[in-house]
Amino acid sequence: MPSSRLKRILAAGCSALLFAALAPPLQAATLRMAIQGEPASLAPARVNGTVFDNDVLGDLYEGLVTLDATGRYIPGVASGWQVSDDGRTYTFELREDARWSDGEPVKAVDFVTAFRTALDPKSPSVYASLFYPIEGAQQAARGEVALESIGVSAENEHQLRIELVQPITYLPALLAHIAASPLPTHLIERLGDDWSSIDEIVTNGAFAPRSWVSHDHLSAVKNPYFHAAESVALEGIDYYPMEDPAAGVQRFRAGEFDVVRSFPVGDYPRLAQQLGEQVRLSTELGVYYYALNQRDGQPTSDKRVREALNLAIDREVIADKIMQGTVIPAESFVPPGVDHYQGAQMPGLDAPLDQRQARARTLLSDAGYSASPLVLRLAFNENRTNRSIAIAVAAMWRAIGVETELVNAEASVHFSNLAGGQFGIGRASWIGDYDDADNFLGILQSGNAKNYGGYRDDQFDALLERAAAEQDQQRRAAILQAAEAQALDDYALLPLYFDASRNLVAEGVKGWQDNVLNRHLARWLSLQAQ
Repeated sequence: MPSSRLKRILAAGCSALLFAALAPPLQAATLRMAIQGEPASLAPARVNGTVFDNDVLGDLYEGLVTLDATGRYIPGVASGWQVSDDGRTYTFELREDARWSDGEPVKAVDFVTAFRTALDPKSPSVYASLFYPIEGAQQAARGEVALESIGVSAENEHQLRIELVQPITYLPALLAHIAASPLPTHLIERLGDDWSSIDEIVTNGAFAPRSWVSHDHLSAVKNPYFHAAESVALEGIDYYPMEDPAAGVQRFRAGEFDVVRSFPVGDYPRLAQQLGEQVRLSTELGVYYYALNQRDGQPTSDKRVREALNLAIDREVIADKIMQGTVIPAESFVPPGVDHYQGAQMPGLDAPLDQRQARARTLLSDAGYSASPLVLRLAFNENRTNRSIAIAVAAMWRAIGVETELVNAEASVHFSNLAGGQFGIGRASWIGDYDDADNFLGILQSGNAKNYGGYRDDQFDALLERAAAEQDQQRRAAILQAAEAQALDDYALLPLYFDASRNLVAEGVKGWQDNVLNRHLARWLSLQAQ
């Protein structure tokens, strides 16, 4: 049975269904969207893996598979595909009307280029591990075999073949990821790495970038060569990076934005009352957590310290007081609602807080922090909610004798530091790329670029490998649950809450549909005359 928090989120989502009778006519216009930060790059293999990377690149590129307005997977550049009897070989037929924004055809070799680029050991994508189910991909990313040997090949200009290590049921979902977007081979051969500069770039999605003023806005216009251009209502999109959600709300209320991709959770009751159905709160496959750096020399390389820090957190206070009851306290890593999965639970969190605090103090003393206190640096990307949570967590840790220095930075710098291991404890979140527990647990696997804390456990890795090879759904779920239990028993990270998507969507925006992936491609949106 859903919790009261979950019921509240579901109710808010249901109340946001719009009534369309006697609606004014649609108009071709430019959508103004406030996103949570600036993309690290417009090249799919060079993004940092943030929500706002998806917001932008999801509109600029289209993979073999894409998403409809409800978050359902549908054919993209591929018009269809066939699967071999053993489930290990997929043959994709590319639509002949797929074009880059310079009018050149999208070819099968463009996908070969994309996968090889993502797996290049000299500069691998942060998402490289997503493609390890492909034959030879993991070995190529490690530099053990040539990139040309991976199981992705162009049979001809319009036919792509992908060979897998073993069958997986979620390959189409993987291929909808921005990291699986094609790359313009014809442009890369001429320009090299400069192909993705704003003056040279071409893309194959519904929109193509036109201009980029750093830290101000990025403009994209409708791609006239997009295969479904006639069904795209918008003339363009302007993306505005707004690391201060409160400022985004203020500009939305002033009519400057049509969509705001986040708002301060503390404002939800007031905004819901004042803006009504323009406030969209919906369940989401997302977890907000703190990465614990386990590299040599870090205090959190000691399991006792990681356990103490986890035990000291009152997640109910964070969920109810700071997040206004719009999220669910997290005592595991995989969110509730993931298909065919029942999560594990971190040990010790079911005890009363005073007992947890007492054990935390003992653990810290055993770890050598009795004579002098443990001093930590807690890093977060600057916004009001992240700061409020960090202040609350620091106070909870102070109760067990831990001193905390708060360190904030703009989002791009913060996530770059996380990826480089340049932090002590770091604020992070993970939004499901696809609806499967492996998509969450996989980021804790050894060598994964999103494994910010550097967690490494042979048993955990082995369980994920077993799950990847298991075709029986129930047995696979049990193996994944055992893997999650192992990571939680190691206190590999510090989960805080399971998130809900929070968007502001103006009344004139039509076609918006809440979905658990919180993905909203602009090709499905339109603006209505007011």
